[in-house]
Amino acid sequence: TMPGSLSGARPATPEIQEIADKVKSLLEEKTNEKYEVFKAVEYKSQVVAGQNYFIKMNVGGGCFLHIKVFKGISGENVLELHGYQTNKTRKDELSYF
Repeated sequence: TMPGSLSGARPATPEIQEIADKVKSLLEEKTNEKYEVFKAVEYKSQVVAGQNYFIKMNVGGGCFLHIKVFKGISGENVLELHGYQTNKTRKDELSYF
């Protein structure tokens, strides 16, 4: 795929769940919510200088949100929460934000 283009949606893997879990507390701080359920459903990735992950999260009660996580290419593989979209449904497509 061309750098900068979003991949197709893929089912979430344990690695994607791990990435989401690592930014969960930061997200909770920003949204002022506590997520009892925080299950990665699917994701798209984008190759930049590092990698962006757009992840659809099931947060329970029929509610979903999209998170954007940047993974740097340094040795530390630093993860940064670069954005989020709330009030999503299971059917909402992951798109760039």
